[in-house]
Amino acid sequence: MKKKLAVFLIMALAGLAVPGCSCSKQEEEPAKPAAAEADEPKDPPAEPEEEAEPEEPEEVIPENENLLTGVPDLSDGAIGKRPVAVMVNNIPAAMPQYGVEEADLIFEIPVEGDQTRFMALYGDYTKVPKVCAIRSCRAYFPAISQGFDAFYVNWGIDESMGDYIAALGLDQYDGMYNPGGLFGRDQDRLNSGYALEHTAYFDGTKFASYVQSQGTRTDLRENMTDPAFQFNGLEEQIRPDGDSCSQVDIDFGAQTASLKYDEQSGTYRKENSGKPQVDGRTGNQLAFTNVIVLETTIRVRDEVGHKDVDWSGGDNAKGYYISNGGVQEIRWYKEANNELDRIHLCDGNWNEISINRGKTYIAINYPGQTQMK
Repeated sequence: MKKKLAVFLIMALAGLAVPGCSCSKQEEEPAKPAAAEADEPKDPPAEPEEEAEPEEPEEVIPENENLLTGVPDLSDGAIGKRPVAVMVNNIPAAMPQYGVEEADLIFEIPVEGDQTRFMALYGDYTKVPKVCAIRSCRAYFPAISQGFDAFYVNWGIDESMGDYIAALGLDQYDGMYNPGGLFGRDQDRLNSGYALEHTAYFDGTKFASYVQSQGTRTDLRENMTDPAFQFNGLEEQIRPDGDSCSQVDIDFGAQTASLKYDEQSGTYRKENSGKPQVDGRTGNQLAFTNVIVLETTIRVRDEVGHKDVDWSGGDNAKGYYISNGGVQEIRWYKEANNELDRIHLCDGNWNEISINRGKTYIAINYPGQTQMK
């Protein structure tokens, strides 16, 4: 009995030995992390935020900006005031004119016999000089001047268009009636042998005080207080998007105009029928930052040779903008039957273009009569 009990105890202890080892091993092994936790990617490091580029401040245009040139040179008394348009004799027999160098914008357009006439515009009505030789009105000139809300100065009119001109409601100053003693004959020119029609002058130095004394409206219309053209920046001189252009030759018929680029001054210097066109007071050749040629339909409408000039442009009207040694072909328009609209200068998609700030010369002429070099 004792022997059997001893054998049983030995066998029981032996049976417990194997399971005991196996459990002890499982309990002592450290638990492994779950696979999902072990393989989970870490968030990438945050990239530094890019600093936003500072916005360029909007260009501040001075209050005394000349609306015809974009140049800030108006006197305080001329800010927000109307410009002055003056009709000027431009045939070779009347040369040299004087008072034209100070003009901010000059139009040259054919009249009878394909001679040409100037309409000179002055942005500061308090600084108009004495101008000679003054000539008569043709209907298409005031039709254009109305788009600048300008006072209109002339000596005589085309009587066949008298009703039309009267209907425009111009603030017109005609040397035939010498309002305010603003007009006269240049005695020196008479003494020098000039024909009478080449001696009339307009004394612009008296103009501001005269219109003020008459109570005439001097403030620009509310819808005309912005610049006459879309201008480039104050410090920008941008070359037009096109070919090089160092010379513009315009054939009006009986007269020609040539404008040659002077790189040093950045202007185009004008010639009239092959001779430098100079101001008789200053001796300086007329020079312009911008040259614009607008082609249009021009017809003779009577036996005298008076012209009908289509000043509305439109679909078939093209032109050229020349500045800073380059040229760009443009399109242009002025609303038909709306003299109060301005001339709009556009690219091929009818988007209004910007021009350089400075004096501008505009020729309105027959199609195909302009050459550029």
